Amino acid sequence: MEELTRYETLRLGFARARKITREHAKIFYFSSKFLPRPKQDATYAIYVVCRDSDEAVDDMKSFQKQERLSRVREDIESAYSNCGLEKSTLLAFRETVKRFQIPAEYFYELIEGMQMDLDKNRYRDFQDLSSYCYKVAGVIGLIMLKVFECDNPEVEKYAIDLGTAMQLTNILRDIKEDWDKGRVYLPQDEMDSFGVSEKNIAQGRVDDNFKRLMEFQIKRARSYYVRAMQGLRFVSSRRLRFIILSMQDMYSGILDEIEQHGFDVFSRRIHIYGPKKAYIVFKNLLRA
Repeated sequence: MEELTRYETLRLGFARARKITREHAKIFYFSSKFLPRPKQDATYAIYVVCRDSDEAVDDMKSFQKQERLSRVREDIESAYSNCGLEKSTLLAFRETVKRFQIPAEYFYELIEGMQMDLDKNRYRDFQDLSSYCYKVAGVIGLIMLKVFECDNPEVEKYAIDLGTAMQLTNILRDIKEDWDKGRVYLPQDEMDSFGVSEKNIAQGRVDDNFKRLMEFQIKRARSYYVRAMQGLRFVSSRRLRFIILSMQDMYSGILDEIEQHGFDVFSRRIHIYGPKKAYIVFKNLLRA
């Protein structure tokens, strides 16, 4: 009876994780639908923990954020231990990391990245920013390699590049949202070089200087996508190639949308809509 209860709790945890992912990570959820069901469930369980760590540094007072981030770390430590777990989504996470042998260090690096959001809200230069991108996104690429059961070490650097490219894309899309939270992820030296001040960001000013800065940032993000795609030659699974290509196209498509809207990331949040997603899926089914 006890084992049956655990099974039901585990099933509930995966179902809740799926629902949360569907509501809050549409591109991630859409792409994961093409995975076998066990890997789908794994990606959702991982997403919930990653989302918990991300939410821990938003929308609360500083001491509350630190407390909540500490609790997320404790949850991860508990999942990797043999102690009893009450949260169904955490039980699903434990099942996932055991099944796919995901090192706990990856998640601790993720927590370190979230800690950076508490300790700093400006980045001096791109070297400074790239360290943050690795911890909050590049390491996600390494985690997903474990779920994909892709053990070729040659692929790791490309997975990190893809995670970094996607994080750079998020940064450009979310400039206004991040400003409202008191953060500026654009490298300070590059803002100075292009003549874009924080006052410009606050006012949502899309002038020639801002457009040139965005062109520069978009070019860099695309260079990471290009480098990441070089790793496809090490991926033998057609299904996995399809998912990587689709994730790349959907996220890099956000950069296209930013350009098509004249680099105005202030008046609306950029999205990839259904028809374009359908086109990407069809195109990549053929490519993969």
